[in-house]
Amino acid sequence: MKKEIDHFLETDGLDTEREKDIGQHIGYRYDVNLVPDYERITPFLKKYIEVMGWQDLNWLEDVHMGYEEGRPAVFDRNINGWVTVPENMELPDNQQDRDMIARELLIKFQMSGRHPMVDLRKAYAKF
Repeated sequence: MKKEIDHFLETDGLDTEREKDIGQHIGYRYDVNLVPDYERITPFLKKYIEVMGWQDLNWLEDVHMGYEEGRPAVFDRNINGWVTVPENMELPDNQQDRDMIARELLIKFQMSGRHPMVDLRKAYAKF
């Protein structure tokens, strides 16, 4: 089925079941500019991918640097909240570089003892 050029203007743009479930379209399916530029990957993320045995940042492709109450932050879906960037951290002007930093910060926070999921694991782990 060929799509009209005005598909997203004339429809809600929710084409897949997943998009309908979450109520928004998944941007990187349509815009390759939203997929991470692997030449900008941080040393930490490069090592993380190697250790995990992955070829890409698949689950992190839609993680981007945003803002919460005027401060740079990254959204953590696991806690349904924003993780703010340390105030003393200098951020680059390039959005791709900022997004790589956001991905790194998110992983580091999720791996830290300060992440709320750690308490849940302690409380509900079977072993």
